[in-house]
Amino acid sequence: MTRIIADISVSLDGFVTGPDPGPDNGLGTGGDALHTWAFSDDPDDRRIVREATDRSGAVVLGRHLFDVVDGPNGWDDTVGYGAGEVGKPPFVVVTSSPPTSVRLTDLDWTFVTTGLPDAVAVARERAEAASASSGKDLDVVLMGGGATVGSALEAGLVDVLSLHLAPVVLGAGTPLFTGGKPRTLVQRTVTPTSTATHLTYEIH
Repeated sequence: MTRIIADISVSLDGFVTGPDPGPDNGLGTGGDALHTWAFSDDPDDRRIVREATDRSGAVVLGRHLFDVVDGPNGWDDTVGYGAGEVGKPPFVVVTSSPPTSVRLTDLDWTFVTTGLPDAVAVARERAEAASASSGKDLDVVLMGGGATVGSALEAGLVDVLSLHLAPVVLGAGTPLFTGGKPRTLVQRTVTPTSTATHLTYEIH
């Protein structure tokens, strides 16, 4: 069964970037500390990266995040989805208009202009097709940014929330939660490592 998994790193004070994020400063000032765990040699960190990459049948991201990862200071041969793990799932970008060009032409990009629910539906179709061809269950992963994940949670599109809680206080930046209706989640796993606390919740 294909699940929709929101997977994102967050600071202790609830920010998914530091202050002043942008194409030339993707995670904002101080925000690189949020992803220290993804490049760690800690065996649990490496396992979590590997498992997340292995289960990715398709990945959804917002346009602001796309502009960062596809920008001149974005992903390259050593830094990209999965932090060096093997695997290049299709990527579905929520945007009001497709870009005129794409730098990372070796990746499979689909641009959806009709909203987040449609983007998730497209990603689900891609993940289900990949599941059928590979013979294993694959999921849709919402990798961000914060507004995309927050909107998906509020719209009831998410089955699982996977948070990587970094031991850093950023003070400002892009918040993950900006309001919305209260909800109670079901905690499934807690994995502390030297660089983060990895938390998994089911959403009902």
